[in-house]
Parts: sequence; structure tokens; C-alpha cells
Amino acid sequence: MTNTTLTPRKLAPPGRTRRERQAAELEARTRAAGDRLARISGWPAAQVLQDARATPHGLRQDDAELRLVRGGANVVAHDTGPRWYARLAKAFRNPFIMILAVLVVIMYVQWLQVADEEPFDPKIPIIGAMVLVSGLLRFWQEHRSAGAATALRALVTTTTAVRRREGHGAAPATVEIPMDRVVVGDVVTLAAGDLVPADLRLLTAKDLMVGQAALSGESLPVAKADTRTHDYGQSTTTDPVEADNLCLMGTSVTSGTATGVVVATGADTYFGSMAGSLVGERPETSFDAGVKKVSFLLIRFMLVMVPLVFAVNGFTKGDWNEAFMFAVAVAVGLTPEMLPMVVTTNLARGAVAMSRRKVVVKRLNAIQNLGGMDVLCTDKTGTLTEDRIVLARYLGVHGREDAEVLEYAYLNSHFQTGLRNLMDQAVIDRVLEAEEVVVDARFTKVDEIPFDFARRRMSVVLSRNDLDGPASGEHVLITKGAVEEVLALCTHMTEDGRRTELDAGLRRRVTRTAEDNNRQGLRVLAVATRTLPAERETYGVADEDGLTLVGFLAFLDPPKADAAAALQALAEKGVAVKVVTGDNELVAARVCADVGIDVGAVVTGAVVDTLDETELRALVRATTVFAKTNPVQKARIVRALQAEGHTVGFLGDGINDAAALRDADVGISVDTAVDIAKESADIILLEKDLTVLEQGVEQGRTTFGNTIKYIKMTASSNFGNVFSVLVASAFIPFQPMLAIHLLVQNLAYDVSQLATPWDRMDPEYLREPRTWDAKGIARFMLFIGPISSVFDITTFLVLWHVFGADSEAGQTLFQSGWFIEGLLSQTLIVHMIRTRKVPFIGSRASVPVMVMTAVVMAFGIFLPFSPLAPALSMEPLPMGYFPWLIAILLAYCALTQAVKTWYIRRFNTWL
Repeated sequence: MTNTTLTPRKLAPPGRTRRERQAAELEARTRAAGDRLARISGWPAAQVLQDARATPHGLRQDDAELRLVRGGANVVAHDTGPRWYARLAKAFRNPFIMILAVLVVIMYVQWLQVADEEPFDPKIPIIGAMVLVSGLLRFWQEHRSAGAATALRALVTTTTAVRRREGHGAAPATVEIPMDRVVVGDVVTLAAGDLVPADLRLLTAKDLMVGQAALSGESLPVAKADTRTHDYGQSTTTDPVEADNLCLMGTSVTSGTATGVVVATGADTYFGSMAGSLVGERPETSFDAGVKKVSFLLIRFMLVMVPLVFAVNGFTKGDWNEAFMFAVAVAVGLTPEMLPMVVTTNLARGAVAMSRRKVVVKRLNAIQNLGGMDVLCTDKTGTLTEDRIVLARYLGVHGREDAEVLEYAYLNSHFQTGLRNLMDQAVIDRVLEAEEVVVDARFTKVDEIPFDFARRRMSVVLSRNDLDGPASGEHVLITKGAVEEVLALCTHMTEDGRRTELDAGLRRRVTRTAEDNNRQGLRVLAVATRTLPAERETYGVADEDGLTLVGFLAFLDPPKADAAAALQALAEKGVAVKVVTGDNELVAARVCADVGIDVGAVVTGAVVDTLDETELRALVRATTVFAKTNPVQKARIVRALQAEGHTVGFLGDGINDAAALRDADVGISVDTAVDIAKESADIILLEKDLTVLEQGVEQGRTTFGNTIKYIKMTASSNFGNVFSVLVASAFIPFQPMLAIHLLVQNLAYDVSQLATPWDRMDPEYLREPRTWDAKGIARFMLFIGPISSVFDITTFLVLWHVFGADSEAGQTLFQSGWFIEGLLSQTLIVHMIRTRKVPFIGSRASVPVMVMTAVVMAFGIFLPFSPLAPALSMEPLPMGYFPWLIAILLAYCALTQAVKTWYIRRFNTWL
């Protein structure tokens, strides 16, 4: 071939976002490769061979080796995943982990300045350990999942048969070589079961059927051109997948044989043009964007509150060093330092739970995207259907079920010895074994007229047997094939057991019967017979004439029995399903209607190509089924849905799904998918089952719910604490709480939150998709946080006026009393916030959460009475303090429940 390579060229225009450039580059590469292959399909074979500097006898071995050096290995770009150290670094690339790391450094430097006077601050190794555990847990889970995904890859074959010659004048020999050593100009021989190793222009083909579902989405194999003689090229086509005389990399041979010359390898193939733009860093998902927004929201709060606390303490107390230490403690207190660990633990638990349901999670973040998904785009074959062909109907000429049609069809399929395809097998599967025995006894095969792609039909000739031996008299010729070809040979038809002449009016009526079934998405074949005198034993194509039409066979890939129930379950959870398939619109509409999808108007990929982005966004809002779509169109549909504010999942297993899988917020594939689809996916299903996916959605929402629960509880509680500190610092002549108290209180609260990933979510919460809402978190902090400040200030007043802690002499009592109230209120409020319902009555936390609550509350009460109290500058509290404490906590819970009820009514949301 002429040296034309697509890989070095940057086909995407500058000035766009990386995602837009990547999409434009994919589209340009795919179109360029497709146009080149389409031109080649129109050339005569001799011109193709000349352009490839090849002959039908194959390349010389030394020439092939030289071409391999110059052109490179026949491999496509694919994501191998980052190395372990890159994945480890990425696991620590989190805003909160970075903040905590900075705070640890500041605290350590601060301690170094007073190391001779102060003991080592225990908070430094504790926070450092949190950082390490969070990052390492995420790294280990993702590294393990990546290994599991890699283990799922299994190629059907790694070699292919090519014709090679040892030297000039040597006879060609067919040899097996690794697929990656195939070069342009190689003559490849194909047989049933072979993967097509590169893009081929066919030189010869016999009864060749190729499965192109990975490229086109069409479930049935397609016939390729029989070019055994006088090959002058095909008529021009714009789509190389539809070219009769091309076989493309990534497809497979289901039946027949062929030879073809390689016209493109590796990145220059049609498949490779798609793969080249799909490696590298993935586009940002809704999870990534949400975490970023929430992270920077909390960071902004910290940047406002910490300097404010520092300034108020410095001006009111005059000790700026102490004020700085206290401000650092407040910064630590405001930082939900357990967030990375809670999120990672949540996700890891979700991944483990999903692995029990035969789901491999490659990227942990995908679990939360799965929970936030409100639109699932899926292909049809194998997801909504069983990915097999069955005989759905056997109909007489007027469309009524007729057992005689099935009998003749079975005789044709049973006795043929030539090319038996999926539809023949479907006919045979429809007949019981006992009936097969009877058929074998009643009939003897005389001859057959094999199938070929020019006639698109095949016939068998049978004689009926008497019980005592072969009968004499008549032979029955039974023909089965494409409706147009068989009808053209029919002069009569069978109607209610009578043989009637097939005039023009009747011909139109029976043609409508076939067309009606075609419009319902069924593949239709015709069955006809002819009775002949038993005068000879051999028959030919000329005998397929003057036939009597018996009826029609209608085939389909049947819907899965549980598909409708799974779709209904997804709908009840707020997930809209849109079908995006490469199959034709009639088949797609039929299958979707059978599983309960409201089909509406089916939109084809050709229509998508005519629309700009604004028009496409309007179209995807109103459309449920997209058919005849190519990879670029599928990815555009996904991006249009995302632009409408949806969190989009995409379920696919073909080469043509890879771009959409990568662009979706959560890409879902199966273990039987092509490698590039599995590499592009975030989640791999070991069973292609929507029921498993629906369970995954629920797990994702549970994971997200527990994460957002922690963020809202911690952020509002910390905000309330800092607000209380500000008030106390302004009006109390001593520190209301020492830095060590804030750090211990925060640590104890964090320990109680370790159980959050094991909490349960209310069923009502799991019914709707959930996404990050930074504004909602900010609003929650502002409305719920100050509630605790009301009771903190109440505690101040009680300690000041009732227990006399109104001077520096009583500051230890004051600090100990507020420490207990602050820790208990923080810990108890978990149960108020974790549910919309009344806690302990309408909804009860899981056992681990209840146990951790009790342990931490007991620890908080015990600490001022413990031997550690002097070291922490605490003292035991009088027993009279605890009735006040109980009253304050009960009032706190009551007010929080009242505000919660108002908040839900006002904003129609809680978690």
C-alpha cells in the first residue's frame, strides 16, 4: 500500500478543551480511515494487489520481515494502566489529603520550636497515619481490581494463517504467524472461528459469513462478497463496515472460507483509528467534579474561619503564639480529615460487595457514579436480548401459524450437509428429539442443492419411506431462503391445504405478510416445495423452479425473560434507560417494545450527524432509542446527555462502544467484551445482566449516602464548634478550650465515624439518583451548624453562673465541661442527621455505629476523671453537672429534629 499513516497527524483543531479535542480527533481519524477503506473497496483486486506491492501467492519471507520493521507491529493503542508507583502517587492526589499533609508539616515545625518544653504532639502521627491509610487503602483496592481486569482478557486466538514464500520462485505455503507480525500485503486465509487480524480486501470468498457486532452492533452475521472470479471491485460505499468485499480487524468469521490481502494494520486499521484516541487520561466524571467542588467549598470555609479565629484570639488574649497554635487546631478541626478514609473505605466496601455479585470494579470512584447515574445508555444485543437466534413464528401464506411450514423447514435444515447457519440451528432446536427420530424414519435424502450467496437459498430433495422400505413414485424438493429470491421462483401457493395459482394480487398479499414481520424487527425466510417424479438421483439449480410457496419463518434474538423486570426496577430507582445500538431501527424498536420500553420515534445515526450540539441536546431529551449508530455518534449522544446535567452510564461490549464507554461518567462492560471495551470501562460485569446492574446502583447509592452523611455531619458540626469558639473567644477572658482539647475531641469524634461505611441507608434514600451538591452542603452547614452553638453557649452560661467557672482559676473546669458537652453533642447528633426520620424510632443505625457512639461517649465522660486528665489540663466535673448535661443534650436533639422537619419541608432534601 501507499505509505499513508494516521498516527502522527494531529487532526483535531486547537483551541478546545482536551475532551473536545479528543472527540474531534477520534471522529477525524475514524472518518479518514473509513474513507480510505471505502475507496479501496471500489478498486479491482488487481489494483489493490498492485498498490500493496503484493501477489495472490503471498509475500516473500524476507520482504515481510522488512515490512514489519518499517511499518511496525500489528497492534493498536491500548491503555495498559499506570505503573504501580504512578497509581500510588495518584491515590494521594486528593485535596483533603494534601491539606492534612500541610497541617502535619505545620504542626511538626511548630512542635520543633517548643520541643524542649512540650511533649511530642500525638496528633502529628495520628493525622499522618490517617493520610497513609487513606491513600494506601485506595491504592491497594484499585491495584487489585486492575489486576483482576487484566486477568479477564482472553483472546480467542493469537495466530493467523498467511501465505508466505521462502524466496523467488518458491511455492507459496500457508503458515501460522502471530497476529502482531501481520503486515500490509500479506495474503490471509480465513475459516470459521478465525478472528480477522487486520483490515483485508477479499480476493476470494466462499459462503463467507462474518460477525461484525463488535463494530456495527448488528447481532446477525453478514454475508461477504463471493469474489472467486472476475473481481472488478464493489460499488462505492461510504461505510467500510457495509462493504461486501472488506473484512475489518476486530470482526470474526462465523462460517465459510476466504482469502484477502491486508490493506491496513495496527493503528491504521478502522479499529485502530478508534483505539488511538482512547488512551491516556480519562475525561473528568461527575464524581470528580463533585468532589472537587465540595473540597474547595470546605477549603474556602477554612480560609475564612481560621484567620478570623486567629485574629480574635490574638487581639483579645494578646498571646499571638498561643493564638496561632489554636488557629492551627481549629484548621484541623474544620478539616474533615477522615473524609479520604471514609470515602475510600466506603468505596472499598462497595467494591467487595459488588465482587460477590460478579462485578469487577476497576475504578473505585465509579461506584459513586453508579449511584448518581440517572441515565443508562445500553446496547441491545445480550443486554436486553439473549444474544442467540430463535425461531419466533412459522406462518402460512396469510400470516397464521401453520405447523406444516415448521415441518418442511425442519426437513430442509435437518438433511442439509452444507453451510448450516444460526437460523438452521434455530429451526432444529424448535423440534423435539422424538420428532427427529420419526423424521429420520419417514424420509430419505436423495440430493441437495447447496446454499450460495448469489442465490441466497438452499434446497434438499427427499423421498418418503414406507414402513417396509423406501417408497417409489415421487421426490419432494424443499427450498428455504431469502423471501425475494424464493418468491421469484414460485408459481403457486398452499392455502388452507389447497394448491392455488399465485397471481399478481395474491403475490402482493403474501409479500405484505413477509413485510409486516420485517417491520416488527423479525428476520424472515420463505419456504417452498416442488413434487418431482422419482426418475433421477441428482438435481441442480434449474430444478428450483415452478415452486409452491408454503409459508414463512420469522426469527429474532429474543428478549431476556428478566429484562422487563430489571428495566422496571431501574425506572423505580430513577434511572432512565436509553438504547443506543448499531443494529437497524426495526429490530431495535421491536426488542425495546417487547421489554416494555416506550419507544417513540427511533432516531438513526444518520440523523444525529445532521445536528449541531444544541439540536442534539434537544433531541436526546425526547428520544429513547437510537439505531444504526457508529462510535462517534454514540459518544456524541453521551456527551449531549451530560451537557443536559445527567450522570450517564454506558453499557457496551464492542469496539464501537469504546469511545462512549470512556466519555460516560461510568463505563460498564462485560468479561466477554473486546479488550478495548474492557480497557475503556470502569466496571466489568461477569454476567451481562441488568439485574446485577440494578443491584450495583443500589450499592453505589448506599456508598454515596454514607459518604455525604459523614461530610454533612462533620462539616456542620465543625462549623458550629468554630462558631462557638469565636463567640467564647470574644467574651471569655481565657481560652474556652485548649488546642489539645480541640484535637482530642476531634480525634475521638473521627474514631466514632470509622463505623459510618457500615451504616445502612433508608430505603427512601435509595430510590433516587444522588449526586454531589456543594451548594446544598454549604446551606446545610449554615442552617444546622449553628444549632450546636446555641447549646454550646447554654453550656457556657451554666458553667459560668451555676458552677462558678467565671475566672482563670476555674478555666480548667470550664474547659472540661465544654469538652464533654461538645464531644457528646457531636457524637449524638450523628443519629439525628443520618436519617430524615425520627432517630431510634423511624430509623435505627447499624450495630457498628451504635457501638462506636456508646464507646466514644463513654470515653468523653471518663477522660476528665482518668489519670490522663492532668496531662490534658482537665479536671473531674461535679455530679451536679450531668443532669444539666442530659437536659442540654435532649433539648439539642429536640431542636435539631424540629429544624430538620422545617428544613426538609423548605428545601425538600436532607442528605
